[in-house]
Amino acid sequence: MSVTVTIPTPLRNFTGGREAVVLAGETVGEVIDGLLATHGGLKRHLVQDDGRLRNFVNLYLNDTDIRHLDSTDTPVREGDVLTIVPSIAGGRPAVETELPKLSHSEVLRYSRHLLLPEVGVEGQRKLKAARVLTIGAGGLGSPLSLYLAAAGVGTIGIVDFDVVDLTNLQRQIVHGTSTLGHSKLESAKARLTDLNPNLEVESHESRLTSENALDIIREYDIVVDGTDNFPTRYLVNDACVLLDKPNVYGSIFRFEGQASVFYAREGPCYRCLYSEPPPPGLVPSCAEGGVLGVLPGIIGSIQALETIKLILGEGDSLIGRLVLFDALKLRFRELKLRKDPDCPICGENPTIKELIDYEAFCGIGAEPAYQGPEVVVEQLKQELDEKGDSLVLLDVREPHEWEIAHIEGARLVPLGQLPDRLGELDGHAEIVTYCHKGSRSMKALEILRGAGFGKVRSLAGGVDAWAGRIEPGMARY
Repeated sequence: MSVTVTIPTPLRNFTGGREAVVLAGETVGEVIDGLLATHGGLKRHLVQDDGRLRNFVNLYLNDTDIRHLDSTDTPVREGDVLTIVPSIAGGRPAVETELPKLSHSEVLRYSRHLLLPEVGVEGQRKLKAARVLTIGAGGLGSPLSLYLAAAGVGTIGIVDFDVVDLTNLQRQIVHGTSTLGHSKLESAKARLTDLNPNLEVESHESRLTSENALDIIREYDIVVDGTDNFPTRYLVNDACVLLDKPNVYGSIFRFEGQASVFYAREGPCYRCLYSEPPPPGLVPSCAEGGVLGVLPGIIGSIQALETIKLILGEGDSLIGRLVLFDALKLRFRELKLRKDPDCPICGENPTIKELIDYEAFCGIGAEPAYQGPEVVVEQLKQELDEKGDSLVLLDVREPHEWEIAHIEGARLVPLGQLPDRLGELDGHAEIVTYCHKGSRSMKALEILRGAGFGKVRSLAGGVDAWAGRIEPGMARY
């Protein structure tokens, strides 16, 4: 049987950029075996050493999770589509307080809402009474908070502790050039209250942690997750389950996005979808992999839409459904989600009954001990001046990043291609790997050391540190 396997963006480096691969097999397992046989670089991303699928990757046969079929023994038919869904982070909560009145100016402001029978005056009063917490004022938090404010959500809480940076403005539309260097909370509050002065913005200028999450989240009706890291994503999920709050989820990477609503009272939670996170460094961040500026606007708007539907109690929410969006094809797909009876926090016999150490859970701080030291940019500059071509400078970024800026004399071998191109490198040479800010170059160091290369170091801070401290005229991104 010929089956099409769709390859998500983060894994396409290992398939030569191909977004789909057609393979033969009688079962899901045979198809996956064929995929790994032809694209060996995918192996550590998809399966464990014993051959079992990794828990941070899900496989869908057409629109059904294979865990709810016969797993890898599930038979396939001609023309089936097998979708790899890696982790990249409807409830109707009633407003129990008396609904607030609308002023004459609010009636005029929301008149287009009031004309909708599904909203009307009562629905608009529900929106005014609602309390919504957004985690993050970045790419997703910007559009979703703008639309919630414009729609008349009465209280919006924002958790963030960052400042506005020039690289944010390509997608974080709640901020502007005039707020560069300012607190994102201050910037967002000024923009949202200018959009709708009837709005109450509650600022939480701190990192969300296991110590403060329950106290912050319990004061809100709905949580909207706009985070960009796995520890916070699992923290938000667990806190929402423990407090019985809906969690409106969204995630983005390059040209692809995901959205759902996790509400343990009525459906699955995030852990039902991904029981454990990927190892640190395996899934690149948006800072490393990039993101199309308009993409968070699309996914963030979906999150705002789902939040408003939950408040109004109208429509079919995304509880039990995962929406996948491919911006390059302008294509939406929908996958069914089911509650996992063995889920450690929302299953039949939960083992997680309080918040845990999420950085430890996600392996932060417990990465493999890389052999070989890092080298700082000043030391590298001195060595390049002294040793010249005898020192191999290996750029492990992507070709489009190389075009933005690179260190003179470097050689480009993208990280995803490195295992297959080791034969091009001199095993006795002195090598310094570098990337954008240092994380991928450390993975490259690990690969090279594991292959027997003895003289390998990684450039601390990457090409960004080089541009900032050695070559100020170099473009930065």
